[in-house]
Amino acid sequence: MLGVMSDRSRLAHMPTPPPRAVLESFDAVGAPVPLAGGRGKAWRVGELVLRPIDDDEPSFDWQADLLGSIAGGDFRLSLPRRTFGGHFACEGWCAWQFVEGSHERRRWPEIIAVGELFHRALAGVPEPELVARRTDRWAVGDRVAWGEIPAERFLYVEHLPELIAARRPLEAPRQLVHGDLTGNVLFAEGLAPAIIDFSPYWRPTAYASAIVVADALVWEGADETLLDAVSHIPSFPQFLVRALIMRAVVDRLFRDDEPDRADDDHPFGRAVEIACGLT
Repeated sequence: MLGVMSDRSRLAHMPTPPPRAVLESFDAVGAPVPLAGGRGKAWRVGELVLRPIDDDEPSFDWQADLLGSIAGGDFRLSLPRRTFGGHFACEGWCAWQFVEGSHERRRWPEIIAVGELFHRALAGVPEPELVARRTDRWAVGDRVAWGEIPAERFLYVEHLPELIAARRPLEAPRQLVHGDLTGNVLFAEGLAPAIIDFSPYWRPTAYASAIVVADALVWEGADETLLDAVSHIPSFPQFLVRALIMRAVVDRLFRDDEPDRADDDHPFGRAVEIACGLT
């Protein structure tokens, strides 16, 4: 998970384990063990992962049907689990199949590659209404990136004027994509990569790859050589510009809501320089 920049990845406070009634409802067997992901609120219990339900959580029925229809093959997926009563939620908690693996830095080309396979499997899925209904910070940043919210409202965001100046018109087919792959692809020896925590956007598939590159440049110490992994993508610099706009706006929105947080750490400079130099 990637600090302030990843959907469902912000550490909020010391984790509280799921109540006994929740464990029993999901038939979760074993002692709860805290996990690093899920905003610091996820717990492994046997073969399940339990976490509080997010305010912007996509419909569990929709996720179960969609992900279940494409599971298998070149990637693994975690599917939501129902309670004994047939529900996907209990007392504000949800449960998912546990999948082996961990996020590993510097495996960005593999994350991009499995993301492309995942999106190929999603091709043809109709645009879900839930994407347009999203109002969370990531949705706002995404709409600024694509010109659906005026950038003038956010010109106070560091580096945004340069990025907006570098943005050019861009035409590309849109489909359902996972817009937060970087920290949500898990690797385990001898197993296909696992994709978790689906964050749905209706955008070109190249944008999802660009977000991985942006995250790697900003948060994980990547350099320009990572661009070799996306050299096959037409107009990639423009997708990267949009990915950086989205991440920069989201970062600023979180800073605005956290007045006690230090405001002198702006890691976007080098990534913005690279992206603008490519346009």
